Amino acid sequence: MKNLFKILILLMNVFLIHSLNAQKLSSDNIDEILKAMTLEEKAKLLVGTPNHLFGGGESTVGHTEELVPGAAGTTQNIERLGITSTVLSDGPAGLRISPTRPGDDDTYYCTGFPVGTCLSSSWNTELVYEVGKTIGNEVLEYGADVLLAPGMNIHRNPLCGRNFEYYSEDPLLTGKIAEAYVNGVQSNGVGTSVKHYVANNQETNRTGNDSQVSQRALREIYLKGFEIAIKESKPWTVMSSYNKLNGDFTQESHGLLTTVLREEWGFDGIVMTDWTRPRNIVAQIKAGNDLMEPGMQVQAEEIVAKVNSGELTMEDVDKCVKRMLEFVVKTPRFKGYKYSNKPNLKENAKVTRQSATEGMVLLKNINKTLPLAEQTKNIALFGVTSYDFIAGGTGSGDVNKAYVVDLMEGLGNVGYTVQEDLKALYEKYKAYERAKIASETEARSWFLGKPVLKEMPVARLFIQKQAEESDVAVITIGRNSGEGGDRKIPNDYGITTEERKLLNDVCDVFHSKGKKVVVILNIGGVLETASWKNLPDAILLTWQPGQEGGNSVADVLKGTVNPSGKLPMTFPIAVMDHPSTNNFPYDYTPKPYNSFFGNSPEGKDVDYTVYEEDIYVGYRYFSTVNKPISYPFGFGLSYTDFEYGKPKISAKGSEFTATISVKNIGQKAGKQVVELYVTAPDGKLEKPAKELKAFAKTKELAPGESQILTLKFSAYDLASYDEAIHSWVTDGGKYTAKFGTSVEDIFSKVLFNVSKASYEVNDVLKPEVDINRLSLKQYSHDK
Repeated sequence: MKNLFKILILLMNVFLIHSLNAQKLSSDNIDEILKAMTLEEKAKLLVGTPNHLFGGGESTVGHTEELVPGAAGTTQNIERLGITSTVLSDGPAGLRISPTRPGDDDTYYCTGFPVGTCLSSSWNTELVYEVGKTIGNEVLEYGADVLLAPGMNIHRNPLCGRNFEYYSEDPLLTGKIAEAYVNGVQSNGVGTSVKHYVANNQETNRTGNDSQVSQRALREIYLKGFEIAIKESKPWTVMSSYNKLNGDFTQESHGLLTTVLREEWGFDGIVMTDWTRPRNIVAQIKAGNDLMEPGMQVQAEEIVAKVNSGELTMEDVDKCVKRMLEFVVKTPRFKGYKYSNKPNLKENAKVTRQSATEGMVLLKNINKTLPLAEQTKNIALFGVTSYDFIAGGTGSGDVNKAYVVDLMEGLGNVGYTVQEDLKALYEKYKAYERAKIASETEARSWFLGKPVLKEMPVARLFIQKQAEESDVAVITIGRNSGEGGDRKIPNDYGITTEERKLLNDVCDVFHSKGKKVVVILNIGGVLETASWKNLPDAILLTWQPGQEGGNSVADVLKGTVNPSGKLPMTFPIAVMDHPSTNNFPYDYTPKPYNSFFGNSPEGKDVDYTVYEEDIYVGYRYFSTVNKPISYPFGFGLSYTDFEYGKPKISAKGSEFTATISVKNIGQKAGKQVVELYVTAPDGKLEKPAKELKAFAKTKELAPGESQILTLKFSAYDLASYDEAIHSWVTDGGKYTAKFGTSVEDIFSKVLFNVSKASYEVNDVLKPEVDINRLSLKQYSHDK
């Protein structure tokens, strides 16, 4: 009888296994599949594909290199249940995969698009949508499922090494640009991963640093951009950052990943970790972190062990697993999409060439130096970066592209002649310096990428020869940075001794001949400009404009395109003018990297960063205290002029609509941005002098053409976070809407009334320590 019972049990198990094997995942049977999964299978699905490159051991099933070589990682497949692997790939400026494959003569280049600072400088959400749509097509056609982008961290300080990937010092601009980018990418049926959630505002000790931020600053500045993007674009995934937030790793924060993200904002996708070593997996899963990347076998084993020991409940695991199943069924790979591996790179290059021009910011243009006069033919092209142009930043923000058009080539493509002897000198110098670097370093760090060459000294006598033989001088100043390290004072932020001498000599010599000098800034983040901007006749900030960069710059110099970019951050006179610099590791030299993940785990050289500046980030500080700056937030010149009608504001319930007419009164077609800042009435909470609440950009207006712009905002958008009652509060009273072309250049003001409103949220994410917050309540606000 006993043996018969055992046989019956065995037969039942065999029947059950066959039944389960017949059941395959679909969008209609997720709950059934979840019940059919073993604990080991559930654990497997929550851990990225083990990869020996990251210390996870060898794996042949669903290995990243077998699916899309060079992608960042994958999820694991479970064949018996029809759960496919999915492919996750960097990055913000275009898909990052390997361009070549063993035994394959084909190439798999991707398009290098403008960096985040360039896209956000366009202030054009329709343009960013189109860029995202184009990038998303390459994601789809190269067989990836999720693009690990966009980067949305706030420019808390100009020295952050990854600011080039991020959008702005302002959360509204950040959120709106990210919303457009996500919607564009995901229109292809692939996903995005907004990152790095949250307060990853420095690279120094990024895997261990504790960002200590007040609840108010966190809600109003660092979370707000994410909130906008989550609510308005519904990204498939969110990437939790490396750092701690107020004592807890963000990857282990239930308040951050569940309470705020899911319960308050309604996020229904998955949360994945940034690529890191195993951490407290019980805390990660309980917090709502669904996917551990890059994935190690020990993590899956630990999940099983923790469930068996009772430290982790099956309910907690099942929540994450269900979200993973809901994610998998959306992906092209699960749906069996037949990707081509042949996106239209030629057409995509046209998109990047055009989009880059709209993000370029004209900082100075004395006596209409730009566009270059029609009679201009011969250009003396100075600066090593002119011949070694920087398309994008380093690390995961880089793209393996087929080519980069440098400025010399771009100028030639639109009909200009670059002085041959000057060109030959720079080319010889570039080759020598590159060879020297190659001999000194066998392999550059993945984080550091291609270094920017030290500026070449040019004899004054030689400059005089160039001034005699050419029509105009162009000087390019370049900077690069990226993942894993922050920028340094003075040479990353300021100009070098060699650059300063070059500027002085070229401007002096060319001006003595009655000829003009143009400076091109080929940079990813803020550069000191106050000490030298008086020297040249024009300054064009081109950022890092992608693989067509030289062509894009030439289009603007020639006047084929009228620049319409506006600064998404403040250019201070000195970096120490930012109150955040007092709590930024600008004088810290990190240990050498000994792994992909950054500093060694025992390294605790920078344990925490206190955000004492609180809500006074960027222009919120400078405009409140009226501190002199070099260029204000929102600033940018044009080749034409505009006039503005009288703005109007109407209200419908808690929603407000502003309208204003813009007319091109100049001689060239162009676009213009109108920025709406709001000054709040005095209330319980102190506030900045003004805050950006809406913006809009015209189409290209022909001379004499007008357009009415509509700018919308709500009472909730006007609210500040009151920690005492854990609520967003909109004070009732009379507000001042300030319409401008930068935070300092206000051309019209409108008073409007707002009724008091309050929006209660959860009292979470409190700092563990008292923060000595900056208070500016002694400053009166000009209404």
